[in-house]
Amino acid sequence: MGLDPNILVRVGGIYNLGFAVFHLFFWKLFRWEEDLASLTHINRAVMQILNLCLTFVFLLFGYLSLFHTQELLAGGLGKAILIGVAIFWFLRMIEQVIFFGLRNKVSVVFTIIFLFGSLLYILAIL
Repeated sequence: MGLDPNILVRVGGIYNLGFAVFHLFFWKLFRWEEDLASLTHINRAVMQILNLCLTFVFLLFGYLSLFHTQELLAGGLGKAILIGVAIFWFLRMIEQVIFFGLRNKVSVVFTIIFLFGSLLYILAIL
């Protein structure tokens, strides 16, 4: 008895929407008004633009996962998208380790969370 791929993809949708919301709070959580002030105008703008674009990607992943579950699981293009999302979260997990290390509990927790995101999508297509 395996895990239901439909449920895995839908949980992945909620997971991605959660990260979209989380990223919208970056300005407050990380005090960007203060902290980004030390950057040049270009670097400050790039940080914020990248965050907003990433938020859009999470919204897109979430939308596709929740409202196009069957299409993602049925066809070649859908499965390619699911593999892409799995790779995205796997790479994010690797980047967590490279840039933050595993020396504190928060970084370890985020590493596990990103691995979970990758597994949701990869297990859905296996």
